[in-house]
Amino acid sequence: MKAILYIGHGTRSKKGAEEAKAFIQRVIKRVDFPIQEISFLELTHPLIKEGFQLCVERGATEITVIPLFLLAAGHIKQDIPHALSSLKVKYPHIEVDVKDPFGVQGTILDGIAELVHSTAGDLEPEDRILIVGRGSSDPVVHEDFARITSGISERLGIRHVFVCYMAAAEPRLREGLEMISEGAAGRVLVVPYLLFSGLLTAEVNQEVRKRQKEGQQILHTGPLSGHPVIEDIVVRRALGK
Repeated sequence: MKAILYIGHGTRSKKGAEEAKAFIQRVIKRVDFPIQEISFLELTHPLIKEGFQLCVERGATEITVIPLFLLAAGHIKQDIPHALSSLKVKYPHIEVDVKDPFGVQGTILDGIAELVHSTAGDLEPEDRILIVGRGSSDPVVHEDFARITSGISERLGIRHVFVCYMAAAEPRLREGLEMISEGAAGRVLVVPYLLFSGLLTAEVNQEVRKRQKEGQQILHTGPLSGHPVIEDIVVRRALGK
């Protein structure tokens, strides 16, 4: 019997964990599959081992693993395969198929452009966009963000589109905000390139609110799962499309 195991990142934020679980439950309702389970890489239960075992207990003989990750950084290349390796040994009769992360997709960039417009309305050429990534030392991720910034610039007609990171890469959030704000004649629109709310988005919110109180014209879109395109992508993956 076939099963789907969804893997989210996990967070210490209760709001973020509830948001991620609610998102996956919406996906589950749209996918006609006999066995579907939720799991997380870290910090939030059920963990991968627990979700996998639930699939097996429910009679799964084939498990499709769908990582809810935007880009192929260390979690995709190392952490998830490591977590699954011992389970494959323990359950050698289970066929496991791990899907790729979302990657840089035109539909996601279109969704981001719509999130920006729904947050800020019509844009002016002097407005600026700051994309905030989780952060990684993987050079492929930096190449991905170069494609993301150029794609957003083209879609919104905004020349100043920069990227910064929350950890593991430079520039960091505060430096990125300083860089994009210097000499800005229009608004600054911050786009957290993160799926769900959590401690990282809370930090972004805090920095944006601080600057708003200081009089800066600055807004942020919130996490990407606020746009239905993300849910549609996961549904298509689950259905094998």
